[in-house]
Amino acid sequence: MNDTPNPVAEAGRMALVGAQKSPWNLLWLVLPLAVLALAIAWLLATNPLRSFNNGAPPVENLTFERTILAADGISVLVRAGGSEPLTVAQVQVDDAYWQFTQDPPGPIARGATAWIRLPFPWVVGEAHAIRIVTNTGATFDHEIAVAVSTPTHGAGDLFHQGLLGVFVGIVPVAIGLMFYPALRGVGQSGMNFLLALTVGLLAYLLVDALEDALELAGEAAALFQGHVMVVLAAAATFLLLIAVGRRHGAPAGLALATFIALGIGLHNLGEGLAIGAAFASGAAGLGTFLVVGFTLHNITEGIGIAAPILKKRPPLLAFVGLALLAGGPAVIGLWIGSLAFAPQWSALALAIGAGAILQVIVEVSMLLIRSNGAGSRALVEPAAMAGFAAGIGFMFLTAMLVKI
Repeated sequence: MNDTPNPVAEAGRMALVGAQKSPWNLLWLVLPLAVLALAIAWLLATNPLRSFNNGAPPVENLTFERTILAADGISVLVRAGGSEPLTVAQVQVDDAYWQFTQDPPGPIARGATAWIRLPFPWVVGEAHAIRIVTNTGATFDHEIAVAVSTPTHGAGDLFHQGLLGVFVGIVPVAIGLMFYPALRGVGQSGMNFLLALTVGLLAYLLVDALEDALELAGEAAALFQGHVMVVLAAAATFLLLIAVGRRHGAPAGLALATFIALGIGLHNLGEGLAIGAAFASGAAGLGTFLVVGFTLHNITEGIGIAAPILKKRPPLLAFVGLALLAGGPAVIGLWIGSLAFAPQWSALALAIGAGAILQVIVEVSMLLIRSNGAGSRALVEPAAMAGFAAGIGFMFLTAMLVKI
């Protein structure tokens, strides 16, 4: 008698058992959800919290997200974040009450936005203070430090913004990549220097992106949990890119260069959002000196992208793609920031960029360890330490040209 199990019969038996269990599995999945729905329905119907109501007004919160100054007055975009819908009762400008219109009218639900429009004759160059008073008496203040007309947008404006994005994003990365032929002749020490240089410049970008993201997160409505959002978005991006990048082993060569370009591109997207928002509000003008500063600041990014492919000879089209991937998002960021800026989305973009940059730092460091043959000691050799310091130092010094 043959006691060897029949694989076909065994598979059929397991399928039958699974089919028999599946109704119960579905029941145990639906039952907790049904209990949750019943609990919420009971809470809404009976309102047991009414016994705790001592007459205190609901918690209210209002965040100013955008300000537009035009010939017919001032418009502010506000977002409510309290426990109950918020009703705007009065608006003051420079301690005087003004008539206002609200779009859309009525109470502003939690998380919703509304435009408050004021026919106020603002004065160019002067400061103005806006105070919104709710029907409960709560007040929320917003200051216009220097009143200037908000730029209007047309095809010509988008063209010039795109041209600026090309100069601060694509051009410097392309110039950095043009050093590729000259860098191919470096020896092992030179390669270690360039890989460590890449880690250094990316480390600077990581700190810079996180600083800007946390600052913008502090300006966002509390319901977005800005600081937590930044940390979680950066961590999730890092883990996702690590998983994607290592599905076929540790990335190297053109694949690693692409990841570097992606991380830099996401960082440039966040920078573009900030620059575009500054232009849209009329809060900043960008002179020729600052454009040159941005160009110098970003040239090293192209060198960092080229470092992992010095032992290869990619086609010319690959260099074009890398330059567009790293610098092109600056153009997109400028357009989006000038048309529809909100601090929480800029913070999210910078956080995603920070996570991508951290992934690249890990992969380039691992490449440095593998390519040198000295293991982890490669990270503390003179060439690597010099490259790391040069990368951070160059980025820090050139950032002095663009920080205002």
